[in-house]
Amino acid sequence: MNAETLWVLGLLALCIAAFVANRPRMDAVALLALLALVLSGILDAGEALAGFSEPSVILIAAFFVIGESLVRTGIALRVGDWLVDKAGKSETRVLVLLMLAVAVLGSVMSSTGVVAIFIPVTLSVAGRIGVSRSRLMMPLCFAGLISGMLTLVGTPPNLIVNAELGRAGYEGFAFFDFTPMGLVVLLCGVGYMLAMQGRIGGRKEGEGAPEKRRRLMDLAREYRILDRVHRMRIEPDSPLVGQTLGEVELRKRYLANIVSIERQRQFRRVMLRPSANRELLAGDIIIIDFTCAPISVEAFRAELGLSESGFRDDLSRELGMAELLLPPESFLIGKSVLDLQLRSQRGISVMGIRRKGEPLGENLLREKLKLGDTLLIAGTWKSIRQLRSQSHDFLLLNLPAEFDEAAPALRQAPFALIGLAATIALMISGLVPNVIAALLGCMLMGAFRCIDMESAYRSIHWQSLILIVGMLPFALALQKTGGIDFFVAALLDLVGDAGPRVVMAALFLLTAVIGLFISNTATAVLMAPIGIGVAQELGVSPYPFAMTVALAASAAFMTPISSPVNTLVLGPGNYRFVDFLRVGVPFTLIVLLICIALLPLLFPL
Repeated sequence: MNAETLWVLGLLALCIAAFVANRPRMDAVALLALLALVLSGILDAGEALAGFSEPSVILIAAFFVIGESLVRTGIALRVGDWLVDKAGKSETRVLVLLMLAVAVLGSVMSSTGVVAIFIPVTLSVAGRIGVSRSRLMMPLCFAGLISGMLTLVGTPPNLIVNAELGRAGYEGFAFFDFTPMGLVVLLCGVGYMLAMQGRIGGRKEGEGAPEKRRRLMDLAREYRILDRVHRMRIEPDSPLVGQTLGEVELRKRYLANIVSIERQRQFRRVMLRPSANRELLAGDIIIIDFTCAPISVEAFRAELGLSESGFRDDLSRELGMAELLLPPESFLIGKSVLDLQLRSQRGISVMGIRRKGEPLGENLLREKLKLGDTLLIAGTWKSIRQLRSQSHDFLLLNLPAEFDEAAPALRQAPFALIGLAATIALMISGLVPNVIAALLGCMLMGAFRCIDMESAYRSIHWQSLILIVGMLPFALALQKTGGIDFFVAALLDLVGDAGPRVVMAALFLLTAVIGLFISNTATAVLMAPIGIGVAQELGVSPYPFAMTVALAASAAFMTPISSPVNTLVLGPGNYRFVDFLRVGVPFTLIVLLICIALLPLLFPL
């Protein structure tokens, strides 16, 4: 072992120690290591910076954007709805369904992309069923890795090993040759995660956390509007049908304020702005705020041909509320709510007023506003967002927690599905490289207005990308200095005379260990010819050895840098380096035992 090899291995050991200590940040450690490799002369600048043009890095960034598009159009939350609907409040059922869904989808497209898409879904589901995000993020990660074991195209290492078989003169694997092994590993993975419930790590989310944000229901209670707001359907015989809001004069006649109008359009329901020239149709659903109405709600419904309609659970994803504060220079001071014309000009309605901390209960629409008043306003989240840039006459206070769950591009959901389907189809077909398919998917999301450029850049988790880019040069450094060749030769000398199963176990362990430090694709490139060569020397079938390499390359469960999939969930799951070691090492050994037990049966030696 030469001095250069010792230097690279020593630097790698320092990085691992820093990762375990979590000081400094992992992305900073990766960049420092990159600089050290260049300054020591092991790599030149071009070699060290090659990770910035690595297709897998671009692929990850592209799927962050696609994943954010699914969130902004509400699709990610719909998947969460399905999971919660099927699983209820059961964490066990959520975990099982989540792992199965991710594994199946990841078997025909990038596992990294699938995990990136499901991260916001998982965060939403965790919050809605009331469990720590760390209890679901690790199962999500493991399912993404296992998905690469289910089909020939599940992950690049499978294709690399398959190509190496062809170069050695053997017939390659069929599309579903990996499936039996992958299904066994998946079932064991689900069982393992169920057994580990409550013991999956992650820093406690309550430590140092800010005060819990108020929700819409909290605002409604504080302003005492719960009994005033009703959701009603316009029946076909209603006198409101065919009239505009300006013509019916509900505010003047009944002191009833129309907050929103819902209308069915083809296969979806849309939220319409309640402007004065908006015509009302039969079947429309209106949300009405009765501000001291002179007649009872029952008499109001009977007179206007309306029927009560319950509030939808998902209404808060389209319709929201927020508080406005009047600053000293506001021109709104001294004017009444009716004078403001907020509904006609900005698409929002005033639901309540608080003065000196107490809500006002009567004549809200005609109440003259005073300095320091806070107004509870309601409208679509889009209208509320637009108020953020208009702070001269009022200040938009802290938004409720539902604001983060709202889908600003809800109407573009069908187009987002088209973009996602096109991306997956291109990946499955192989017409273009995966990274090009992902970039085309990003362009489609932008063209369909599922996401804007500012949101696209914000959606990319740059810390994860920098960590990956900084660690990629180690693969080349280990190859150039002979470090990998040294350990491979030593291991073959150690077990070369043992039985085939022992050699397979050694091959699996060596592949898994190398995969701790370099990408699973590079690991497969290095280990595939070695595995096939060992089988030829032993005079046995190369197929179990080749598949051992492929499965071990995908079994990157042990550290957060073993795979981009692990790196993606590191931050959202609030994990530390040691959490992956504690959970990942035992499961890697389980996968090893499965390979040794089943591969010789599926592919006789």
